[in-house]
Amino acid sequence: MTSLQTVSSLELITIHHRFCGPPGSANGGYACGMLAGFIDGIAEVTLLRPPPLDVPMDVDPRPDGEVHLLGDGEIIAKATSASFDLEIPEAPTWDEAREASKSYSGFNDDNAFPTCFVCGPKRKAGDGLQIFAGNLAGTDHLAAPWIPGADLADENGFVKPEFIWSALDCPGGYAVIDRVKAPAVLGRMSAKIINPLRPGQPCIVMGWPILSAKSKKSRKHFAATALFTEEGKLIGSAKATWFVLDSAGFESED
Repeated sequence: MTSLQTVSSLELITIHHRFCGPPGSANGGYACGMLAGFIDGIAEVTLLRPPPLDVPMDVDPRPDGEVHLLGDGEIIAKATSASFDLEIPEAPTWDEAREASKSYSGFNDDNAFPTCFVCGPKRKAGDGLQIFAGNLAGTDHLAAPWIPGADLADENGFVKPEFIWSALDCPGGYAVIDRVKAPAVLGRMSAKIINPLRPGQPCIVMGWPILSAKSKKSRKHFAATALFTEEGKLIGSAKATWFVLDSAGFESED
């Protein structure tokens, strides 16, 4: 449902409203994954504005190697090549992930994004990804089971990279949200996909906070995620920067 076409040497991306995150804008991981596809190798994507839905946006490769996503004359996002280093914890079992998912805090009535394509509990199975990452007992890690649907496949029968980026998005967000007890949005994300994933293949998504010396009351927080097969084989991992919403009363960054 994301369309690509070439016009005047620029490609256009239109993100279908199915792939929303916050109401009225795209899921951050999905948008980052789409733009990352224009970078050779590992990409880091910075979201400067909420990516709009159902609106054509230009993909503009720059001489310095960055790729910009443009809408209404403004830069929506920037992608660039990046290095990637992340220590990844051992994967939980399927049963542990399923049990953890029962404690997903987004089931509460105060969920700020209940219709998110990835983690929205108001999305039906087969429409949203329904990745509900809850706390793994005795840790600060979150986990959820996930079985990707057939509609997420590319022409070769593998789950498209942008959907893997999507799956690697929200569990990291909730590692932040559950810690600070306030809604947060994605600001920057880098991901490394090392193995393909087929639709219908049971897998486990895991998220955890990357703690810094800054106060929990700062707006900027960091998290990481990983996607495993049911047997514990790593599919991909990601690092992300999250920003607590201004309305939550958190301190601004310098």
